[in-house]
Amino acid sequence: MTPLPRAQGWMLAAVTLGIPLSAWGALYPSNTWLQVGPVAIALPFAWRTLARAPLSTASAACITAFVLLHLFAARWSYSFVPYDTWLPALASERNHFDRLVHFAFGALAMVPVVEAGVRYWGLSPRMALVFAVLFVLAVGGFYEIFEWSLTLALAPEAAGAYNGEQGDMFDAQKDMALAGLGAVLVAPWVAGARWWEGRGQ
Repeated sequence: MTPLPRAQGWMLAAVTLGIPLSAWGALYPSNTWLQVGPVAIALPFAWRTLARAPLSTASAACITAFVLLHLFAARWSYSFVPYDTWLPALASERNHFDRLVHFAFGALAMVPVVEAGVRYWGLSPRMALVFAVLFVLAVGGFYEIFEWSLTLALAPEAAGAYNGEQGDMFDAQKDMALAGLGAVLVAPWVAGARWWEGRGQ
């Protein structure tokens, strides 16, 4: 296995620290653990994966940024992140923090997925970009199906707090659309960066 670059080791340490911080004083502890638990389970596998199939620090940083954003939002079960208290100018009837995270997923997933496509899956840069956009849309759809499935097992009030639809019957479609928009908007930049040519960077 390849030793991890020091920067990537610090990223894994940040996620490790973020897990208990996310759960500490959580607004809805049971929902928070549903969101934080998978990160805790995946963390050792992430270390082994990066050691066996290295990615650039740029890709690792994108993954870390999304996971930390997710852990931050999970502290308040997404729908109750008090950003309107911190920034009153952004206050609105609906809490939009979950929409920000969906958009960020689409934008941040492009770099590591394109790199993996070029480095490990034998895709051309152009095909890797197309695959990455389709990956974002597919994962977004799968997650919305997972949320719906989970509501069948949760009490109605707990399901509403976890899913964060906030009364919007088209919440799932909007979330997937924002993830796709994030992916499409950064695709030209990812295509131009071509960081895979300097794989150790």
